[in-house]
Amino acid sequence: MHYFFDVTAIFTITYFALLNGIYVLFTLIAWRSLSMNLKRRNLQGFEEPFDTPFIPGITVIVPAYNEETGIVDSVRSLVDLRYPKFEIVVVSDGSTDATVERLKDEYDLVPAHRAARKILKTKPIISSFVSRHHPNIWVIEKENGGKADALNVGIDVARYPYFCAIDADALIEPDALLQVAAPILSDPDRVVASGGIVRIVNGCTVDHGRVVEVDLPKSRIAVFQVIEYFRAFLVGRVGWTRFNSLLIISGAFGLFRRDLVTKLGGYATDTVGEDLELVVRIHRYHRERKLDYRVVFVPGPVCWTEAPEDLLTLSRQRRRWHRGLGQTLWKHRAALLRPSLGALGLFALPYFLFFEFLGPVVEVAGPPITIVAFVLGYLSVPFLVAFIVIAFLLGVTLTVAALTIEEFNFRRHRHPRDIVRLLAYSITENIGYRQLTDLWRTMAFVDLVKGKTEWGAQRRRGFQSRSS
Repeated sequence: MHYFFDVTAIFTITYFALLNGIYVLFTLIAWRSLSMNLKRRNLQGFEEPFDTPFIPGITVIVPAYNEETGIVDSVRSLVDLRYPKFEIVVVSDGSTDATVERLKDEYDLVPAHRAARKILKTKPIISSFVSRHHPNIWVIEKENGGKADALNVGIDVARYPYFCAIDADALIEPDALLQVAAPILSDPDRVVASGGIVRIVNGCTVDHGRVVEVDLPKSRIAVFQVIEYFRAFLVGRVGWTRFNSLLIISGAFGLFRRDLVTKLGGYATDTVGEDLELVVRIHRYHRERKLDYRVVFVPGPVCWTEAPEDLLTLSRQRRRWHRGLGQTLWKHRAALLRPSLGALGLFALPYFLFFEFLGPVVEVAGPPITIVAFVLGYLSVPFLVAFIVIAFLLGVTLTVAALTIEEFNFRRHRHPRDIVRLLAYSITENIGYRQLTDLWRTMAFVDLVKGKTEWGAQRRRGFQSRSS
């Protein structure tokens, strides 16, 4: 018994030391990278792409399933995007609510034939419509086949060489498409995909598809997610980009080269983590062929998304995300620890296996076992203090650092009370909330064993619109 507690405690503290050590490195990278990005952004001329007739067009693909509460606002945010050449393709994936009817009423849609290449295997298209007043807005109705299948239909009908995948419950800022395309426009031969930052829209005021006032959510659950997103995007994804091993471009806002994705077979329909799996496949394709390429995260362009405000919906989301991670790691298990794949095989995939996929088991079981070992007299006071410092206090410090990076570089929250509230949540997030999400992620192992494939019901509240 003494041996069991010793081994468990040492393993747990080693795990937290390695995990937080990596995040210390990423935090330093993020601080430097975002500071340089801020200087470049102040000097960058976003009007330059409008001066050339050769800028590549972009098809914005919006997969939608029963999104009647927010689909009109979401499309409104796309209509006025500042980009010289783009089209909007909403793909209704067998919606049973008024998703299509809302779009018909708002944009005066009429039936029109839309040619599809039929390169990717998808569920059949039922009908297609185009707007009388906005000829770059198309709506495709198809049989239900899941989000990945809807995205593949969008790719098949896309007219332009790049496509941007956007969630139907998301709002895109006017300059976002131009900014997320900037790395591709600057280096089209190497940059094959890019993604922007996703922020929580709960609590913000929306006017005709635009976020006009940024406020924190009233829901405590949603505020915790604001903190999580800061850490994941402004630290994690900036760090992974530095090593050209960014494995996640959020399905809510990602830009890809269409011919490449088509060549790779489109989005995988046998996983609930289709966004993650596609990016891993892109990395493997280029590294196995020794090609020079880049997959990048761009911190400036913003996509606003609705976060769950109840524990049941949040638990379904986190279990689904973890199932998607597990499915992707299993599909690409042959790439794990392969030296020929460089940082992808030796650093990124092992990290996501041991710290992201298996990590919740350690984070759920390790701390309680360590505390019990101390109470029973198996561990010394210095060891327990070291454990608390490494596992919790360092974690809190890194979360506060992510908040500091956010406020220093972007200053989205103008009210001092919001900063104070965010700071308080940054401190408390590591005690209670994080363990709860780890428990849900651990439950995803049961889902994987059972072969669960459905997404689970997602509750939509809609956007908080300004009164007219």
